[in-house]
Amino acid sequence: MKEIFNIFSKTEKRISLRKIQKLKIIADYREKNSLVFSELIRFGCKIEVKTLAVADFIINNVAIERKTISDFISSVINKRIFRQLEEIKQYPNPLIIVEGIDEQELYDDRNEGVSANAIRGMILSIILKYKVPIIFTKDAKDTASFIYILAKKPQKKEFSLNPKKRTKNVEEQKQYILEGFPGIGPATAKKLLQKFKTIKNIINASQEELKKTLGKKAEIFEKIIDGE
Repeated sequence: MKEIFNIFSKTEKRISLRKIQKLKIIADYREKNSLVFSELIRFGCKIEVKTLAVADFIINNVAIERKTISDFISSVINKRIFRQLEEIKQYPNPLIIVEGIDEQELYDDRNEGVSANAIRGMILSIILKYKVPIIFTKDAKDTASFIYILAKKPQKKEFSLNPKKRTKNVEEQKQYILEGFPGIGPATAKKLLQKFKTIKNIINASQEELKKTLGKKAEIFEKIIDGE
């Protein structure tokens, strides 16, 4: 039977340490105080800290966006996840890590503002629509273990470390504003803009006009606009 080595054993660590030191692990400065960062140091990795406009870690030609369960759920609720997906796709090999499945329930209908099935739907959309792989880790140490293994892989062609934060065009900005209202998703926001053209026209529209597109949500929409 072929012997299987533990990559985190002291022997294997000594053998691989020189190789790891030659490889680049680049971390955004905001990750410096994270448990993942300290675990990578403990594994013997050499980390270069930079200010990254997009992604949290860059290893070989892979860009990683790391999210805790709470941050992932929050980004789904406020729709920040869509912008982040577009941004990280500027890298040739994007990857999302959602960390903490042993520490917090991901599919919990008690999560305010989002159902368990909405989370499942978002995960499917990330994989199938945006073509971005997503993996789930138990905790910070597990996340660091994935990054460590990735760092050991042969170095591939380097790529730019300066992708830009994606700037929305005017139509996307208008849609983003409308999606901030309760119950208004991308499809409804587009319908409103197709019908009324501008946000000013939408705000000035009568409740009867809004009802044709929003239905019962028109009343909530008007209360938010008219509320002091």
